[in-house]
Amino acid sequence: MGKLEPRRLFWQILVRALVPLVWLVPARAQQPALPVSPSPQSPPAEQKQENSATLTSQRPIVSTTGLVHLVATVVDRHHNFVTDLGKSDFKVIENGVPQQIQFFSRETDLPLRIALLLDTSNSIRARLEFEKDAAIDFLDKVIRRSKDLAFLMTFDNDPEVIQDYTGDVELLDSAIREQRAGGGTALNDAICLAAEKLQHAPVPKEQNADIRRVIVVISDGNDNLSDHALSDAIDAAIRSETAVFAVSTNTDWLAIDDSKPNKYNLAAGDKILQQFADQTGGHAFFPYRVDDLAESFLAIGTELRSQYFIAYAPADPPSGGQYRQINVETIQKGLTVRTRKGYFAAAVSPTPTAR
Repeated sequence: MGKLEPRRLFWQILVRALVPLVWLVPARAQQPALPVSPSPQSPPAEQKQENSATLTSQRPIVSTTGLVHLVATVVDRHHNFVTDLGKSDFKVIENGVPQQIQFFSRETDLPLRIALLLDTSNSIRARLEFEKDAAIDFLDKVIRRSKDLAFLMTFDNDPEVIQDYTGDVELLDSAIREQRAGGGTALNDAICLAAEKLQHAPVPKEQNADIRRVIVVISDGNDNLSDHALSDAIDAAIRSETAVFAVSTNTDWLAIDDSKPNKYNLAAGDKILQQFADQTGGHAFFPYRVDDLAESFLAIGTELRSQYFIAYAPADPPSGGQYRQINVETIQKGLTVRTRKGYFAAAVSPTPTAR
């Protein structure tokens, strides 16, 4: 090999010296922004290598990899929403270990992605018209044009998407009105299908936009035809970071006179609906009478505008596929926090190395 010219030799030496330094340059050195949840294609609590930048005293650097995201609702003893708490008012515990909250905000205006699941099986035939009226009233009050999107799914023998994602309430209302009852009940299959569809929900065009994924299911909770188990449906909702809000149409326990009835024991279907809500950070409603469904839907809409966003990096990062239990509390006595009970960790992607 012949001798290199001095200028060419100089540039080769310079390039070889600079290549290793490329790995030390921060991914973004621009104006920092607030954190966002994983994209719809990303599993909950996506585990990647943390950016070397940490929180600043002002605004955080864009680096949300490896964070667990939670949306929480807080109520007092009288079931009133508490919306004026700060970061220091919360305690997060994962698998028994206290965690440090890294990001916190009051989330009252997130774009909603709602899956409305309407039980059209034969067991709710007598209550279907009440379901329709309450569902339409709910969408009319909650959906904001050009911001929120919803789709309608019915389930009897099989779940079926009747109206795809839309912000047009009139389209949704019309689709609801056309439904008829008949057949068995495949509730678990419907939850699984809705969770998968929400995981790939359309996101706003704005950069780093976040969304709130919600399943609203109206049913008596009975399931006699699903291919999926209850645990499969709960896992699907957790993995898609979706909260399940359930409205029971079970009226077996109602008082036969005009007095306000008391429900001392939940029916089997009610317990299933309660499980969906408890495990995913949603809420289950058991209206006294079928015509009280509208009040339950109104409560759902209010709750979706009265929540907190919490994010933390696990002190002991989990391995891929591992389930971690979460408990969120407040330092104030007498308050109850509703949020999901855990998450499944994603596999850690290998970190590239310089050659």
